[in-house]
Amino acid sequence: MSVDRVARVDDLGSVVAMPAPVRRVISLVPSLTESVAATCPELLVAVTDWCTHPADLAVERVRGTKNPNVRRIIELAPDLVLCNREENRRIDVERLRAAGVPVWVTSIETVDEAFASLTRLFTRALGIEPPRWLADAESAWSAPPPAPRRDAVIPIWRNPWMVVGRNTFTGDLAGRLGLHLVHADRSDRYPRVTADELTSGISLAVLPDEPYVFTETDGPDAFPGIPVALVEGRSLTWYGPSLVTARTTLTEQLARAAVR
Repeated sequence: MSVDRVARVDDLGSVVAMPAPVRRVISLVPSLTESVAATCPELLVAVTDWCTHPADLAVERVRGTKNPNVRRIIELAPDLVLCNREENRRIDVERLRAAGVPVWVTSIETVDEAFASLTRLFTRALGIEPPRWLADAESAWSAPPPAPRRDAVIPIWRNPWMVVGRNTFTGDLAGRLGLHLVHADRSDRYPRVTADELTSGISLAVLPDEPYVFTETDGPDAFPGIPVALVEGRSLTWYGPSLVTARTTLTEQLARAAVR
């Protein structure tokens, strides 16, 4: 039986030929998994081990974002696989496409790009109206950032220390919260820094609980005499339904920053 196919253009400008309508989706990006699950959950047939939201999502797991089980994904015969330029490897995208699997790649480095990319995903790739939560998220982030800005650092890993730098979704979101990331002038998007560089010139350290799980006893010790805010990593780094509440959540957590 022949299947109608349509050609759509993803965030990277690649033409993706997919069945119309799309009925079977595999997501290799936690934020996109949550976005689809909150909007059209019946489409999801498999996701990664890192796709933790919603917590009750009962679909097959196909390993991680950097090491997906390409063979199993091909066996599942999805109409579309969702990837992200930063979170997934090009070689896995190429292997899937070589096997005839349509792959939609997103590219998101700012909050505005997140809104545009998700709208494109729903309307162009999945053929549905943008969900209400997406409009609510745009509204939540429409207000200007508070002033004055605070010089800050956002570590994402320890041993070695790695921090949020330039051209990142998290960096743009932080700017909207009134933070100036002191390492954003470096060439790397997630630069490695020494212990001295980590604390130089900052008035606030923002420690998320992912990807490295910073806690009261693991992280604040590196910032003696400097206020530390322990924040929800999902609110800081995910670009799906969490954006609806992320601004309020993070603003409250930043306000509770204390010297530990």
